[in-house]
Amino acid sequence: MQYLRSLIFTVLFFLVTAFFATLVILLMWLPPARLYFIPRSWARLNFALLKSLCGLDYRVEGQENLPAQPFISMWKHSSTWDTIAQMVVVPRAAWLLKREILWVPLLGWAVARFKPIAIDRKAGGTAVTQVVTQGRARLAEGMGVVIYPEGTRVAPGESRKYGMSGALLASQSGAPLVPIAHNSGHFWRRRGLLKQPGTIRVVIGPPIDPTGLEPREITDRTKRWIDAKVAELAATTDSN
Repeated sequence: MQYLRSLIFTVLFFLVTAFFATLVILLMWLPPARLYFIPRSWARLNFALLKSLCGLDYRVEGQENLPAQPFISMWKHSSTWDTIAQMVVVPRAAWLLKREILWVPLLGWAVARFKPIAIDRKAGGTAVTQVVTQGRARLAEGMGVVIYPEGTRVAPGESRKYGMSGALLASQSGAPLVPIAHNSGHFWRRRGLLKQPGTIRVVIGPPIDPTGLEPREITDRTKRWIDAKVAELAATTDSN
């Protein structure tokens, strides 16, 4: 029955995404800031469907750690779920994503309206420069920047080397960097259809002030906090 419920949710997820992408295109004449209610509504509706159909809910801890000024958030990336959650957990932000997403008909056209930072992951140093240059521009416009430093979804219990783009952006812009951990991978696997019932915990860490820190130190501090918090969440999840 859980597989059937998960399948129904997946079908509805794609239908809802197509509907909201069309809505963005129809309202494309509005400025991006005024359009941002659409991705927020998309995320909230999908989470409501996920809760009602699959019994999967979430809660956010540490919201008091979100700075009032534009900031960079670096997320653990273990599931499609966290790419939805970024729309509602943090204020309006530019999303770092692979450029191929912009090539998807309808969806890509809608995503492009929100000024993402779309990179070629094979470009190496050029991609890092792009993140820093465009990230500084987005921060100056009053937007945040969302980065997944591992670069790809990672299974529970695993961790990859962090890229340096987020730390370099923080160092050069002076914007605080906020680490965000969660245990979504235990409930919604990165390549799986099944959505397990339960409650995903999202924990927002204390912001890191980049002033006087080398990018490597910023990255190391971020990774240590996220890895430790993810391990703590995993132990709690496993015990349940």
